[in-house]
Amino acid sequence: MQRLAGALALFWLVLTLTFVLVRLAPGDPAAFLVPPTATAEEAARIRGALGLEEPVLTQYARWASGMLQGDLGTSFAQGRPVAAVLREALPVSAGLGAASLLLTFLVGVPLGLAQAARAGGRTDRAITVLATAVYAAPTYWLALALVAVFTYGAATWGLPATMRLPAFGLHTPGATVTGVAALLDVLRHSILPVGILAAVGAAGIARYTRASAVEIGGEDFIRTAHAKGAAPRAVRYHHLLRNLLPPLIVLFALSLPGVVAGSVFVESVFAWPGMGRVMLAAIAGRDYPVVLGATAIYAAIVIASNLTAELLLPVVDPRRSR
Repeated sequence: MQRLAGALALFWLVLTLTFVLVRLAPGDPAAFLVPPTATAEEAARIRGALGLEEPVLTQYARWASGMLQGDLGTSFAQGRPVAAVLREALPVSAGLGAASLLLTFLVGVPLGLAQAARAGGRTDRAITVLATAVYAAPTYWLALALVAVFTYGAATWGLPATMRLPAFGLHTPGATVTGVAALLDVLRHSILPVGILAAVGAAGIARYTRASAVEIGGEDFIRTAHAKGAAPRAVRYHHLLRNLLPPLIVLFALSLPGVVAGSVFVESVFAWPGMGRVMLAAIAGRDYPVVLGATAIYAAIVIASNLTAELLLPVVDPRRSR
């Protein structure tokens, strides 16, 4: 109960700080809604309709009251409920994040274990250099580079159209496909954005898995198991992986913020109508209600995942409950 109370307090603190920061940011939301020829009186009227003429504390009290009732407010730019705007974008980001996170661990964990088995060798060093370079590269730079190679570069090299990967959107413009064809079209458009997020995530997971596996492999109980004549596979699966599972659960929770942050730029580059693109457009247009609504969802996902990992640790590793 204490952990839940702490998580709720942290959640509200994040939202309050976001509320303050967006108000302190330069720019007037009304300036994006009035034509260039509008008079000062017209701009003031729009500010009044948006509630921006009220004191900040009054605005905060009104926003907080709505939040506690489940009302995220109305978008300044679209004039629609923020909940409706985010409801349309959330499935796109959820699909992108889930697919990339799944691939991150399916690729990163085996790669890290393979490195640990060959620690210090040429293969280990080569993978470490490659993983470090990919992990350190900004996601938007990788996105633009892969678009240049697999979209425009493929067209320049004269490759068949089926081998050229689309760079923008979820669907082929003007296509009227349905059923399996529509699903395949979405999957084809997903290759680059999902691949980028998964590659960056897998690089980090591989480094962490390698370091943890090497550390655990040097423990006394591993050496004892080998000394007793246990088969290498049994040692690897029954001793190494069992002790590697708890830190991987924590890492899974800690990977969510990276996926969320990375998807903001990836969705913008690939023009995916997800939470990241909505968030960037709202920040650029000073659409305060949408910024706060998206922040609430991001904060809830990150805090809930970390809280879940903390609660699961004693289950998978009884030593943590002592």
